[in-house]
Amino acid sequence: MANRWRRVGKWIPLAILGGIALAGCGFLEGPQSMVQPAGPVAQNQLQLISSSFWIMVEIFLVVATVLVLAIIRFRDRGQRGLPPQTEGDNRLELLWTIVPFLLLALLAVGTVKQSFALSASPATKNALPIKIVGHQFWWAVQYPTYNVTTANEIHIPVGQKVVLELTSADVLHAFWVPRLGGKTDLVPGKTNYMWIEADQPGIYRGQCAEFCGTGHADMRLIVDAQTPQQFSQWIQTMQHPQSTPTSALAQQGMIDFAKAGCSGCHTIAGTNFEGQVGPNLTDLTGRLMIAGNLLPNTPANLAAWIHDPQAVKPGALMPNLHLPPSEIRAIVAYLESLR
Repeated sequence: MANRWRRVGKWIPLAILGGIALAGCGFLEGPQSMVQPAGPVAQNQLQLISSSFWIMVEIFLVVATVLVLAIIRFRDRGQRGLPPQTEGDNRLELLWTIVPFLLLALLAVGTVKQSFALSASPATKNALPIKIVGHQFWWAVQYPTYNVTTANEIHIPVGQKVVLELTSADVLHAFWVPRLGGKTDLVPGKTNYMWIEADQPGIYRGQCAEFCGTGHADMRLIVDAQTPQQFSQWIQTMQHPQSTPTSALAQQGMIDFAKAGCSGCHTIAGTNFEGQVGPNLTDLTGRLMIAGNLLPNTPANLAAWIHDPQAVKPGALMPNLHLPPSEIRAIVAYLESLR
């Protein structure tokens, strides 16, 4: 019995490694799969990763084959005394020095070339500039060409290059939408640039990829790639927002919004609410998600978020104002009226 368990025990490490490998296969599919590129940046990066991977696989196979042959050829056969001693072979030493150098040079050329190509702004006057500022734990999104500001959702036209100007308002963050491109750091006091382009309409999900505090895991991001016509319509809507509530409850909500101090942190275009601390709420009704893309945008979730932000999103810097239910209902009605 003991021998049987010893034989079984030999396979346990292999089983563990196999389980880890299978667990890592999740990156092959899903909304944040980096092996399902949806734009030229992600495609080029995947090609670089793939070529590097297969070069490393070939190196592994060669080394593993030589190792197995050496184990078989020079295994202990019970001979007495020391085996013949070899001082070295200059030809082999040159071989295993030159070959790795050439392989590393090959990897370096591709890596450096792609790094410069993807970090530089596209040389085209048709590129759309977007400024993104990372906050704990949300994203400010500005369109300087159109004088439009939103938060947490980035709208881009399909088939057009988009230049992202990235910086941080507080700590280190990292912009990452895997299907459109790799990670780029957001550094306080410094501006980094990258560009992306979507091949087809759709919702592309991303997140902050640099630990930035308690709410880091919930600092999520949505890129909404739209047809040029849909994007133009969205811009027009943002430039001419409907900010005046019509129902009595929404009108009361607008009053409660200001009285509670929400206007000190949030901007709503078309009003005198010009707070710069929290996300711009001008197009809140049109967003898919709220709370840094943590919850679907529904009245119930919005009410829960206003009632106790920390209970919904631990680490959130939005304070709990301890508002009565009647005021929360009115504020929700007001925010839901924004178009």
